[in-house]
Amino acid sequence: MSTAGLAVAIAAGLALALDWTFREPPAEYHPVTLFGRVVDWADREYRRPRLAGAALAFVLPAAAALLVYGVLWLAWPWVVTGLVAGLLLWSTSSFRLLLDIAGRALVESERDIEAAREALPALVGRDVEDLSPELVRSAAVESAAENLSDGLVAPLLAFGLLSAVSLPAAGAAAAYVKAVNTMDSMLGYPGAFGWGSARLDDLVMFVPARVTALLLAVVTGAPAAWWRARRYAATTDSPNAGWPMGTLAAALNVRLEKQGVYTLNEVADYPSVADGDAALAAVKRVGLVSYTLVALVGVIRWL
Repeated sequence: MSTAGLAVAIAAGLALALDWTFREPPAEYHPVTLFGRVVDWADREYRRPRLAGAALAFVLPAAAALLVYGVLWLAWPWVVTGLVAGLLLWSTSSFRLLLDIAGRALVESERDIEAAREALPALVGRDVEDLSPELVRSAAVESAAENLSDGLVAPLLAFGLLSAVSLPAAGAAAAYVKAVNTMDSMLGYPGAFGWGSARLDDLVMFVPARVTALLLAVVTGAPAAWWRARRYAATTDSPNAGWPMGTLAAALNVRLEKQGVYTLNEVADYPSVADGDAALAAVKRVGLVSYTLVALVGVIRWL
């Protein structure tokens, strides 16, 4: 019996419990906030911005991963290691807050469009000022799917896979994925300096996006939706975001659109509130399944 396996299960269970109870760690102590301050400090003028941006995209996530590895390596005994890993995993993933914000936008889209628009900037980067109720619901569903992949499945998948090596390696992997995604969110805009962050994020999120799409197809009872999503995914700027979004569009038979950029499943209608609720129910199931699978990996190792 491996106590390391039990520590993995404890970490996954604790991360889920903390997320569901408290949503996010306090902003002033949130490791992602602290990492963001480092990225802000590094975001300055450089003589060779493309080279500097690529170097920082390599160095900063690696440094975050090494720091987490060291913290977990020093934690002892194994119960403490599992608890610390759970805290770190909680800080690298987002689940309940995603459901809450998307759900609020969906509900308000029918009764108070201004309140719905005010909720969206926490999820999307597009201009929301003139979005119709239908496009608000579309944006909420799209963002729930994409953020499920980037903000939950990706760090959990990295944690689960590297837990076969060691718990410090698992925590470091989750931190690395979150750091890469954070840098892309902050710097990955068009331009030379953000090029490295954007390309690295494309690479790191390649597998999680497709795994998320597969899980969404399974939990919605529409396995063919994953196959249909291939065509939709080719229409988005990101090589990854279209997979979970397209899978939901196909599984629920709804039209998802970012005007002037892409339209997924253009022959269907925009999502109703009921469609949005179904989308969030699928996102919730995938999130719970993801935590459960990581915990099971640990339990199997323990047994």
